[in-house]
Amino acid sequence: MTAKPDLLRALRAKLKRDMPITRALGIRVVGNEGGGLVLSSPLEPNINHKGTAFAGSLNATATLAGWGTIWLALREHGIRSHVVIQDSTVHYFRPVTGDFTARCKAPSATAIERLVKSVAKKGRGRIELDVTVADASGDAVRFHGRYVAFRADGGKDTSARARG
Repeated sequence: MTAKPDLLRALRAKLKRDMPITRALGIRVVGNEGGGLVLSSPLEPNINHKGTAFAGSLNATATLAGWGTIWLALREHGIRSHVVIQDSTVHYFRPVTGDFTARCKAPSATAIERLVKSVAKKGRGRIELDVTVADASGDAVRFHGRYVAFRADGGKDTSARARG
């Protein structure tokens, strides 16, 4: 599933309005590749004392790539939600020495269907995602996160549609 341009615009606005860290780190929404969000960040605002990307910036960008993937998927299914990270692991393979990109691997159709049904029926659902961060030299970071999505209205859907 590739997000519609209007949903990508809505995501850009949401990140800019509600997540000031995205402005500070220079995070940009590049696009959506088959259901996985792609974000990019310049090195300069994310640089550490060694002249490479700060690990916290890499982690934040990866976390947001997963967050945005879920936000888009649920919006695509007509569900307004609040998404939070529950836990994550990050592996740093080498220093990032230039501008970088975080690519969230598209969740399977089954995983999205399970998430959508759970959020619609129970008011919340969980999903695990993988993100790779790379610079011009290739992959440098692997991130795995578990996210929880809550229906924005806080309620549970007891309609026949949600049960089906």
